[in-house]
Amino acid sequence: MSDMRSAASSGSSNLPEAISMSAAELVSIVRSQAQTIAVQDERIASLTHQLEWFRRQIFGQTSERFAPEPDPSQLHLGETYPVPAERIEELKSIPAHTRRTVQRDGVESGEELKFFDETRVPVRTITLVHEDVKGLSPDQYEVIGEKVTYRIAQRPGAYEVLKYRRPVIKLKSSAKILALPAPTGVLKESRADVSFVAGLLMDKFAWHLPLYRQHQRLACSATI
Repeated sequence: MSDMRSAASSGSSNLPEAISMSAAELVSIVRSQAQTIAVQDERIASLTHQLEWFRRQIFGQTSERFAPEPDPSQLHLGETYPVPAERIEELKSIPAHTRRTVQRDGVESGEELKFFDETRVPVRTITLVHEDVKGLSPDQYEVIGEKVTYRIAQRPGAYEVLKYRRPVIKLKSSAKILALPAPTGVLKESRADVSFVAGLLMDKFAWHLPLYRQHQRLACSATI
C-alpha cells in the first residue's frame, strides 16, 4: 500500500514537467504553422492579383487582344542614347595625344537616301541658308552642291516628311565653301523629328495606344 502511494506521489510530481514540455512543443508547432499560413496567404494574394490583371487584359472593355512578338531589330523605349543638354564634343584617344573627333552631319551614314515613296507621303521642303550668305547678292557666290536631310514629322491627324535642303555655297571672292550641318535630332542617328517623338509618347502613355498600333497607323497613312 505504501509502495502504491509512493509511486502515485512520484508520478504526480513528474506530471507538471510533462505538461510544461508538451505546452512548449505545442507553442512551437503553432508558431511554425502560423508563419506557414502567413506566407501562403501572401502568395495567394499575389497570385490572385495577377489573375485578376490577366482577366482584365483578356476580357476588359479596353483590352488589347493581340500582343505581337518583340522585333529584335527595334530598340525598346529608353534604350537609346540620352539626349544631352548641350552638344558634347566627342574625343578619341591616340597613342601620343588626344584628337578631336570629326563631326559628321549624317549624310555619310546614308541619311540622304530616301526611305519612303514621295508620291504617297506629303513632303514639305525647308531650305536652310548659311548665315554668312545672308545679305550677299547672287553674283557674290555660287551654289556648287546641295545636301539633303529627312525627318519624319507629325501634325494633327497626319504625318509628313520634312525635307531640309542645305545648299553648298562657294564664295567667289575667297573660294570659301559654306554649308550648314544637318538639324540636330532629338535622338542620335534617328530620322524622327521632335514632333514625331512627342506624338509617339503622348499616344503611348497618355492615350495608351500600343506601339504596334502606332506602327500600323503609320504604315496605313503611308499607303493613302
